[in-house]
Parts: sequence; structure tokens; C-alpha cells
Amino acid sequence: MFDYDKRIFKNFSYLLILQLLPLFFISSYLIYEINQHLFQKQMFYYGIAAVAFTVAALIPWRRILWWFAPLFYVVNLALLVAVEFVGKTILGAQRWIEIPGIGITIQPSEFMKVNVIMMLAYLISKKPPPRSGYGLIGFFVLSLVIIIPFVAIAKEPDLGTALVLLLTGYGILFIIGIDWKIWVTIFLLAGAAAPVVYEHGLKPYQKKRIHDMINKPSYQVRQALIAIGSGGIEGKSKEEATQTQLKFLPVSSTDFIFAYLGERFGLKGMVTVISLYILLILHLLWLSAKYKRDYLIKTFSSGLAWLFFVYMGVNVFMIIGLAPVVGLPLPMFSHGGTSFIIFAVMFGILQNLIAFKDYNRYTSDAKISMQPKTAKQK
Repeated sequence: MFDYDKRIFKNFSYLLILQLLPLFFISSYLIYEINQHLFQKQMFYYGIAAVAFTVAALIPWRRILWWFAPLFYVVNLALLVAVEFVGKTILGAQRWIEIPGIGITIQPSEFMKVNVIMMLAYLISKKPPPRSGYGLIGFFVLSLVIIIPFVAIAKEPDLGTALVLLLTGYGILFIIGIDWKIWVTIFLLAGAAAPVVYEHGLKPYQKKRIHDMINKPSYQVRQALIAIGSGGIEGKSKEEATQTQLKFLPVSSTDFIFAYLGERFGLKGMVTVISLYILLILHLLWLSAKYKRDYLIKTFSSGLAWLFFVYMGVNVFMIIGLAPVVGLPLPMFSHGGTSFIIFAVMFGILQNLIAFKDYNRYTSDAKISMQPKTAKQK
């Protein structure tokens, strides 16, 4: 077991971990200013996330993925279906399942993000794309993995999470490789279907959010813009950050924490945080390119890159009025537990895959059999 651990920590991508630390520090500082009780909860979430990361990094994924990924996918789909019948409704949305006897609720749609990436990684590594990319049949099979949970989540309704799943899934396929003619066909069909989807596929409140984005911003967005504008370039002291301290800015520690960042640290603070995200995304994409022959690493690193890109882009654009208001937090920055822990698990899996990139198999006693790849495999 000592050798097993030593090999993991020797081959970790430590730069990837170090890139997250400034985000954690800035986020914790802001949450502490907003509410010290929330800060204590956030520290508790950090502890759980650290344990989840460690466990995920020690699990022999290359050995168990062939049965774990399909089983986890089926179980998660069953939970999504169960939400419709026994789900708990909170704030008008039926997205949670309450565990009997202990009163804890789980949100299957959150687990589905890592599940879809995991299932795509398994299928793609099992049958890699040809030089020209996947054709129609391969694209159809991989699309089913994405579209089935997308429909189930959108029905809850949770269109925001569903769209994140859809964009991330197809973003992975774009990086992995799909015949260009398929992409052209999809874009043409999506453009033609957009008016029909808007008219008959969206609920009234969803249409209102789009209407507010195009016309007059909603109350939340107006308060966020006031907070950002008042911060200027340098920002304001905590005592002068009246939008947050006087509770004008809604959910300032979660969905609208970027607006409080602008009020406290101004344009410089916002540019710093966005730059940290951009560097992290570029690093993940670089890992995807570096290990282009290892489709497990390629899929997970590109999937994480797309998740960060979509979450960050939608959250920032939502706050400045360029996207509809949806319940998407700033990834690994907003206050909250479930999403943070899910990201920690995905980083743990990626670190494990990187650490054992040079080993072909796990032995039955959970140690690693050192088998360098042949020239053909490389």
C-alpha cells in the first residue's frame, strides 16, 4: 500500500491543484465577510471535498471503469426517473430525493455531470475515433449518453443544469473528434428549430427570463450591476459595500457572489478571478492535448475544462445581464456543498488517471503492476 500511495503522489499534476488555491482563498474571504456562519459551513464543505478528492484519487479507475461507469449511469438514470414520482419540491422545482429516516436530500442531476463524463470516457476509450472522427453511428451512440439525462433533468424542471450537461457532453465530442459534416448539420437544424423550441418547449417563467435579458433587466440583475458599478476599478471597503451589507444584492454568497467580488475589489478583482479561471481551463485543455492517445485523461480533462467554461461564462454573463438568470454558481467559488464536492471528485479521478497513465493494469491486491506501454500503444 505504501508503494501504491507513493506512485500516486509522485505523478500528481500539482500545478492543477495549486491553480485552485487562489480561488478558494478569495471565495472564503468574501463568504467570511458576508456571513461568518456560512464561512464555517464552507470550511466544513472544504473538509468533505478534501476527503472526496483523496478517495477518488486512490480508487483504481482504470481497473473498475468497465463495470462501474455503466452501473453508475443506470442507477443515476433510475434516480432521475424516481424524482418525478417521489421527488421533493423546493422553491417550485422537483429536483431532490429525500433519504428516508435521516432527512438528507440528494440531487441526482448533480451526480449526472460526473456520470456522463465517466460514461463517455469509458465508451471512447473502448472504441477510439478514427482519424477523421466519429461517423454518424458512433456520434449517435455517444449522443444517447448525453441526451437521455438531458431530457430527464430538463423535465424537473432544471433547464440550466440540463444545458450545462448538453454543452459539456458535446464539447467533449468536439475535442475528441466528430466528422465535420455532422456538426454543420447540427448547427443548421438547431438554428431552424430554435423558434419552435422557444414557443412550445419553454415554460412561461423561462420565456420571461429571456425577455428580461433582452429588454429590462430583472431586479436581481439590476442590483448586481449597481454593486459592480459602485465598486469601480479599485473596489470599496467592507463597510462601504452597501449593496451586500444592506441586503440589496440577492444570494450574494452563491449565484451572485461575482457581483460582490466586483463591489469589494472592483474591476481588478473581477479580472483577476476570470484570469485564474482562464488559466485553469487552458491547463486542462493542455492536458487533454498532451495525453491525446489516452482517451480517459483526454475525456476527463476536456470535460472539466468545458464545465468550468460553461459555468463561469453563464454565471458572469447572467450577472451583467447578457444571459438569462439561471441557478448556476461560479464553480468552486460560490458558497455551497454539492457542486463543490462533485468537482473535487472529478479532479480526484483525473489525478488518478494521470498518476497511472504508464501502467496498463491493476493487480488483484490493489497495487500497481509496472508495465510500460509499448511503442505501438504510445
